[in-house]
Amino acid sequence: MAMFRSFVSAAQLKQHPQPNGAAAAAPGESLESQFSCPICLEVYHKPVSISSCAHTFCGECLQPCLQVTSPLCPLCRMPFDPKKVDKSSSIEKQLSSYKAPCRGCSKKVTLVKMRSHISSCSKVQEQMANCPKFVPVVPTSQPIPSNIPNRSTFVCPYCGARNLDQQELVKHCMENHRNDPNKVVCPVCSAMPWGDPSYKSSNFLQHLLHRHKFSYDTFVDYSIDEEAALQAALALSLSEN
Repeated sequence: MAMFRSFVSAAQLKQHPQPNGAAAAAPGESLESQFSCPICLEVYHKPVSISSCAHTFCGECLQPCLQVTSPLCPLCRMPFDPKKVDKSSSIEKQLSSYKAPCRGCSKKVTLVKMRSHISSCSKVQEQMANCPKFVPVVPTSQPIPSNIPNRSTFVCPYCGARNLDQQELVKHCMENHRNDPNKVVCPVCSAMPWGDPSYKSSNFLQHLLHRHKFSYDTFVDYSIDEEAALQAALALSLSEN
């Protein structure tokens, strides 16, 4: 949410420039954060803007979204035309005009040079080196698996759109792929312990509507098989009616 508020402030700044080109930061917000890409969280590098929603990203950060058939804005999830993504000259101009203090040494640096400065700033590197390292909440002697499947968000099997939860996947496919004749593997089922990653559903949309109206994360006991999981979900559904 903090990053979203930062980005809204930046959008407002673009739409309503302050007198004499002065930037108006929101309370508690740094100028650097107002000009940070929502994807990499660093100051924009070669910024581009999506025409339909006006959201801005680093050109390189947005590239993966442009490789799919029906891209969605990474910030607001609205569909957009990849041909209507333009270089943001106004943001580039402001990056060259505004200065902000380095988060490490506090030296004032032009925003357009902030990335290169941070990469060589000894104070920033020291801060990064002192960041807490991840440790398990409960100590264990067992090795931590590296291939745990993602059961919270999924990739659209038609166009490759990412980070869709179960409900978003159903909505996305109904809105964008209702008439797609291709047989595809259900990403939700294949992420389950009993899922077959090679099985292609003959009617994926009907499968989504009938099998994935509820969340497996809510109902599934990963130690039981598919039939037992579905029976448990059905029993809970009947008890609520």
